[in-house]
Amino acid sequence: MTSQVSSTAEQADGAVVGEQRTAAGPKDVRRLDRVIIRFAGDSGDGMQLTGDRFTSETASFGNDLSTLPNFPAEIRAPAGTLPGVSSFQLHFADHDILTPGDAPNVLVAMNPAALKANIGDLPRGAEIIVNTDEFTKRAMQKVGYDSSPLEDGSLDGYHLHPVPLTTLTVEALKEFDLSRKEAERSKNMFALGLLSWMYHRPTEGTERFLRTKFAKKPDIAAANIAAFRAGWNFGETTEDFAVSYEVAPAAKAFPPGVYRNISGNLALSYGLVAASRQADLPLYLGSYPITPASDILHELSRHKNFGVRTFQAEDEIAGIGAALGAAFGGSLAVTTTSGPGVALKSETIGLAVSLELPLLVVDIQRGGPSTGLPTKTEQADLLQAMYGRNGEAPVPVIAPRTPADCFDAALEAARIALTYRTPVFLLSDGYLANGSEPWRVPDPEELPDLRVQFAQGPNHALADGTEVFWPYKRDPRTLARPWAIPGTPGLEHRIGGIEKQDGTGNISYDPANHDFMVRTRQAKIDGIDVPDIEVDDPHGARTLVLGWGSTYGPITAAVRRIRKEGGRIAQAHLRHLNPFPHNLGTVLAAYDKVVVPEMNLGQLATLIRAKYLVDARSYNQVNGMPFKAEQLATALKEALDD
Repeated sequence: MTSQVSSTAEQADGAVVGEQRTAAGPKDVRRLDRVIIRFAGDSGDGMQLTGDRFTSETASFGNDLSTLPNFPAEIRAPAGTLPGVSSFQLHFADHDILTPGDAPNVLVAMNPAALKANIGDLPRGAEIIVNTDEFTKRAMQKVGYDSSPLEDGSLDGYHLHPVPLTTLTVEALKEFDLSRKEAERSKNMFALGLLSWMYHRPTEGTERFLRTKFAKKPDIAAANIAAFRAGWNFGETTEDFAVSYEVAPAAKAFPPGVYRNISGNLALSYGLVAASRQADLPLYLGSYPITPASDILHELSRHKNFGVRTFQAEDEIAGIGAALGAAFGGSLAVTTTSGPGVALKSETIGLAVSLELPLLVVDIQRGGPSTGLPTKTEQADLLQAMYGRNGEAPVPVIAPRTPADCFDAALEAARIALTYRTPVFLLSDGYLANGSEPWRVPDPEELPDLRVQFAQGPNHALADGTEVFWPYKRDPRTLARPWAIPGTPGLEHRIGGIEKQDGTGNISYDPANHDFMVRTRQAKIDGIDVPDIEVDDPHGARTLVLGWGSTYGPITAAVRRIRKEGGRIAQAHLRHLNPFPHNLGTVLAAYDKVVVPEMNLGQLATLIRAKYLVDARSYNQVNGMPFKAEQLATALKEALDD
């Protein structure tokens, strides 16, 4: 094929804009500009692994992509039930895209529960591939089907492909010395092979992955590869799949460079390692496992060769206590958690504010309150990060906007912490943590210099000329106090949670000193150097949509849709939430309307109203899922017309 389908950034996340059909051997090949696929089944069906492998091959092919893994909230949800459905959605395209997509073009349903849980998201005309072997009377009754949806006409509006995946997989593996139960476990690889054929995905990487993953069990590796190949061959030979599809690489979407697919938690982990190298400091992570932050602990534990030390503590309080001790000892200190863990860490964060030591507090937000929705996403920890401590204890807050941006956000959090000697909140969330996209691997020369100078000797002269070390004597530009490593001769000093005397650091109960120290710590945070917020407003709009964190993709996709239809709307996105960019007030005042979409009940909007006296309008969602672009576009159109 030589012709191409034209596509622009404004078409991202919209409808398929064109197709080209050509003959390729015995079957037709249809050219698409984008596809959204969702794999769904029981949590034990390997849907996340299947999605991960399809994503990896798609990334190696050169498509732009965005993913949305969706896990059951329970560790071992009952099999065959709606709460037990696990899904993985992948949106890939030949152009720049921003979200995992609103509605799947293809659903792979491994059982009746997967079909019922996801059918409501499918547009008419979508393709459905179902594992007919699982559509037994009992399995269907378990999820409320009185009759088989494969036979009662309820799926007539879709392109249904009934495939006995389990039977075909067992048949393909009969030459292996496996029990039927063991053979059935490979049905996800059969499905992956079929989808790989349908969308012309590379196969070598998956086969190499399986050989590596099951290197100690070569028979299992061979069986999975055989199932994968059988799925590919089934697509090639069956009459039910008369068409395969091609989505060209997104050559124009990426600047030149070396790219890899990366999830938010992996990018954040790499960012922390890079920050420690750029600061020339050992990296110390004190953490307690918690969904969805545990992947960072797992990943960093693999990088001891880069001077990384990880400590899995017995609880959240011990984790941050160890991290703060490591900061006192001269490490780039990090603690990772989610919302419930932040609540437990709050006293120690306040201690870090008082001690004025650099500490990164990474909060991968999830649905709350309390245990809430461990595997679902939310943005509801902003006010907790801002104010969730006793006393006046200001802490800088920053938030990445995409999975790949988690790398840069980690570097920025480290810059602020090290420069200003303060704990820093980094607010990611489950959507970013588990989602993935292409990431350009930066050259080391592009990374910021984060090196700091430890205190080496006396820094103050007394009235009699004696030179002494004052641990709270401040840099006049940053208001940061010196960072003195324990054991440095002559720099011995006392730390603790009781208020410090200005300069000397001695315990002080003096009211005037306390007032001064409180105001000085606040002034230090207010004076942090952060970039001005940039506004995307090509048409002179009167309405501004303001976002933060992971809403960037859906907001940008929605704004593109509105502009494509002739609407005028401006967009700005906050990375720095405390302090706000210095020009934010001027930007907000320039618009008649300000709309703030958030996955909470209006926390940023509350801060904006209070600080800038702007009538910011909230658009909120707290259902554990990210915004859909069409949903946001509809809401923003209503704001424009209001």
